[in-house]
Amino acid sequence: MHILMIAPEQIPVPGGGSVEICMLAIAKRLARRHRVTIVSRVSGRLPRKSRFGNLTIVRVGTGSHKTYIASVLSYIRGRHYDAIQVDNRPYYMAKVKRLFPHTPVSLFLHSLTFVPRSRSIASSLKSANLIIANSSSLKSNLRGMFPGVAHKIRMVHLGVDASRFKPASGSYRAAGKRRYGLGKSFTVLFAGRVIPRKGVPVLIRAVSKVRRHIPGAKLVVAGSAKPGYLGQLRAQARRYGVPMKYVGRIPHSRIHRLYRMADCFVCPSQKHEAFGLVNVEAMASGVPVVASNIGGIREIVRHARNGYLVNQYRSSDTFAHYIVKIARSRALAKRLGAEGRRTVLRRFSWSSTAARLVSLYRRR
Repeated sequence: MHILMIAPEQIPVPGGGSVEICMLAIAKRLARRHRVTIVSRVSGRLPRKSRFGNLTIVRVGTGSHKTYIASVLSYIRGRHYDAIQVDNRPYYMAKVKRLFPHTPVSLFLHSLTFVPRSRSIASSLKSANLIIANSSSLKSNLRGMFPGVAHKIRMVHLGVDASRFKPASGSYRAAGKRRYGLGKSFTVLFAGRVIPRKGVPVLIRAVSKVRRHIPGAKLVVAGSAKPGYLGQLRAQARRYGVPMKYVGRIPHSRIHRLYRMADCFVCPSQKHEAFGLVNVEAMASGVPVVASNIGGIREIVRHARNGYLVNQYRSSDTFAHYIVKIARSRALAKRLGAEGRRTVLRRFSWSSTAARLVSLYRRR
């Protein structure tokens, strides 16, 4: 098949956005057997067109939402594709479908952010041949919000590159800790957007309680943050006596190194997470996970088997309890990490994501 994938307008491909990271990973696996074209926004640091075997990335003009979709439509008009996938933008998908009425056009949704309940969104969704959700939780939410298109919604889990995200040796972990000035301390890691809904304040309070039992425990926070909010978090950490090291936004091409120096990964999300890819990346890295029992996270983490789920995720107490359990037992940490890795190898590969998509496209 010749598969077209249309990216959102904000970040180029390759790029640091989670949607763009997922699209490129899926496209690379699809391109092993199919011809794939990604249309993305122009970037000053990238050429207008890049080719990697069967994968072509075309970058078109932007400046506004209207300019971008007009540029996309101008490029694809008159070309032939066997399947078209538009990520996270229902309005774009509807416009593409009007241009390609006889080609299967799907909308791949990574969250609820761009599908607020409204008549215009509902109208756009009716245009899709297929709506793909990245978790059963997201699928369920979408069916409840838009019952008129419930029959079109399918679920496809995301994946991870398990050859890059893999467990570290003891010496590698120790070297990573030295690189960040952490010494031999028990290290709790958070990675993701540093915004209120991700729950870093809850984690800071949890680590302060952990330190009553594990005095040397430290917190590492990775991800983009606005200066004002980061200042609030740093002030909170000082107030609670938590050594918090903020390492900024780490390029995804290097983020696997950060996971491999952690002793525990915590995802304290306070609002619905459609999937929670960071948990999969941590598990692939053999790092024990403690995460909020919310949204699609529970489809990844199995409580007390490959990590711990926190029901009362607005409170720091349970997070602290499970972090201390992991810190106190090397055998438990090793068992959780190993089972997490096995879960990823069984269920969350980009190859299986790509295969599931191809299967869906061929049925349309």
